[in-house]
Amino acid sequence: MNILVTGGAGYIGSHTCVELLNNNHSVIIADNLSNSKIETIDKIKQITDKDILFYKVDVIDEQAAESIFSSHQIDGVIHFAGFKAVGESVEKPLKYYYNNIVSTIILSRLCIKYNVNKFVFSSSATVYGENKVPFVETMDLLPTTNPYGETKAISERILTDVAKANHSFSVSLLRYFNPVGAHESGLIGESPNGIPNNLMPYITQVAKGKLQKLRVFGNDYDTVDGTGVRDYIHVVDLAEGHVASVERLQEGVHVYNLGTGQGTSVLQLIYAFEKVNNIKIPYEIVGRRPGDIAVSYACVSKAEQELGWKAKRGIKEMCRDAWKFEENL
Repeated sequence: MNILVTGGAGYIGSHTCVELLNNNHSVIIADNLSNSKIETIDKIKQITDKDILFYKVDVIDEQAAESIFSSHQIDGVIHFAGFKAVGESVEKPLKYYYNNIVSTIILSRLCIKYNVNKFVFSSSATVYGENKVPFVETMDLLPTTNPYGETKAISERILTDVAKANHSFSVSLLRYFNPVGAHESGLIGESPNGIPNNLMPYITQVAKGKLQKLRVFGNDYDTVDGTGVRDYIHVVDLAEGHVASVERLQEGVHVYNLGTGQGTSVLQLIYAFEKVNNIKIPYEIVGRRPGDIAVSYACVSKAEQELGWKAKRGIKEMCRDAWKFEENL
């Protein structure tokens, strides 16, 4: 298939492009490079020894986005492009609502216009709000604790309604948990612009000496050690889940959790990183971060049954590969 990947130069997008190419699909990337780097395109080519098309396009620019659809026969869209920092979304809700929702509307409209019938959406476990764990796809979505999560829930509803109105339009909503790690080559990984919002790149930057110490947001949650518990998933496993999803997409709307089904606390992840890489990570406990919940992990049986997909890599591989990528920077 010929797949348009929005945000394809980003962290999860770039790894998904690698796995798409490894599975003999063609890839077109649309990315405005607001939180990614142009060098990533060459690294994807280097890893796969295959060519890709790249457009520096912001998909909320409908005219620019349409030029891609009108120039190529596209079989499916995987939509990653969007702002993703929970804390920033609380501070700048309008920025998040406009960018994340409008991009989904524009891409849906173009898919209908150009008869692109497969749409895989990068959603998030944040749509579950403060439901009881493990999170199951059939749960009613509770109000999320931050605008970022709301943009994902609203986008899910938009895509669901579009699919109901257009029966040939098939949608896969992938609610994933906390991606970490990097490609085993060390060529691509999580390299955010500015101070990292996610835990693992913060840890690796402290390990390398770029940052003085890690800030742990809260140690008074009702968890094993008081720090937040998350379902960390290796980014390559996550990328393979996207390939399985677009390849097996049937008519209608399908929702899948992509995670490991196991929770790991912030401190447990720090200690695992220290052990695997033999590096001490200085940290300090600070106040809770707005919009965070105590515990989040997935029920992952549906993806295994319907997509034939299961996470294969563990915390050890996540810590090892994340550090290898950081060392190569």
